[in-house]
Amino acid sequence: MDKKLKNIARTGLVAKGIIYAIIGILTFLAAFNMGGQKAGKLQVLDFLEKQTFGKILLIIIALGLLCYAFWRLTQATKDPENIGSDKKGKAKRTGYFVSGLIYLALGVFAFLDAVGIANSSSVSSGKNSSFLATDIGLTVLGIVGVILVGIGIYQFTRIKEDKFEKKFSAKALSEEKRKKTIYNSAYFGLASRGVIFLILGFFSMKAGFTSDPNKIKTTTEVFSFIEESSYGSWLLGVVAAGLIAYAIYTFMLAKYRRFS
Repeated sequence: MDKKLKNIARTGLVAKGIIYAIIGILTFLAAFNMGGQKAGKLQVLDFLEKQTFGKILLIIIALGLLCYAFWRLTQATKDPENIGSDKKGKAKRTGYFVSGLIYLALGVFAFLDAVGIANSSSVSSGKNSSFLATDIGLTVLGIVGVILVGIGIYQFTRIKEDKFEKKFSAKALSEEKRKKTIYNSAYFGLASRGVIFLILGFFSMKAGFTSDPNKIKTTTEVFSFIEESSYGSWLLGVVAAGLIAYAIYTFMLAKYRRFS
């Protein structure tokens, strides 16, 4: 594979890891009333913007996210790692395409926010959209919910060692301490992501089936939902810690990923 494309992929993975690390840290602090805030990706952009040299930080993270989007879209369209065009391959590449579009939108939004054209703190969840209240919109919500639940289940299936360890070079797995870091961060991080996707999917399906778009939840609202349950602060802390673990896993991927 072209070295330039590998560097783009690694840069993108670092940016993705930074986003998840900030989400996890801010939410963990909020869970135990130590500051912070329950944060989704847009809240992370808002957080970065408020830091010293915030506009520069936003531009840097925007470029990283665009690199990740480019990598995912390249995986989907050009198949540089020979995933294939069978049923399983098409499903994977479709997932990469959707992921690429999401991170493309996030990267573009971060850049527009940095230059003052957009503002992440003023973006609404879109629950009041008239489209979502239509029959087609409600059907879309139901379908999106099913997809999100599927993604959540998929996160748990990836916890199996043979699902993630093949992405790492032999060098990465040759040193015991590093190998443990990869395995433990993968187990914890993927499970945490799985929980979030399952909850997002459940509420999206519920919104579709009850004809009430207000029942859909954003990531920050999912965190609030977890916090309001029994032992909520501890559960939220565990999920947030899992997202920090996922960030570590992503950083390890950025450094040691094996490209086919």
